[in-house]
Amino acid sequence: MTNIEELKKFGLDVTDDMKQGKVILDIYTTWCGPCRFVSPILEKLKEEGLIELLKEDLDQNRPLGDKFGITAIPTLLFFKNGELLNHPIEIQDQLLVRNGIMVGAAGEQVLREIVNKM
Repeated sequence: MTNIEELKKFGLDVTDDMKQGKVILDIYTTWCGPCRFVSPILEKLKEEGLIELLKEDLDQNRPLGDKFGITAIPTLLFFKNGELLNHPIEIQDQLLVRNGIMVGAAGEQVLREIVNKM
């Protein structure tokens, strides 16, 4: 189980607010098309107060990618009350979040459903 505090070791700006509630860590690169698709959706969820959002460019932080075994982007990590989610999340009979991690982009409705199930 990964605690959100551990992300500080990788240079992420984890605030005290992030130890409660729902946090999504968006791991992206500047050249990734699907990353550019999912980013505004995550920003919208943040603006609505549904989540806190952390973003990290994988090209600038390979150690973070190594820690979570990230081989594809975008990769989203889901934290609730400071801990990486430990339950799977299925949407329409598809397992999208396993061990707190989702690989690939999803549309707004799917991301909203995931946030609701966190």
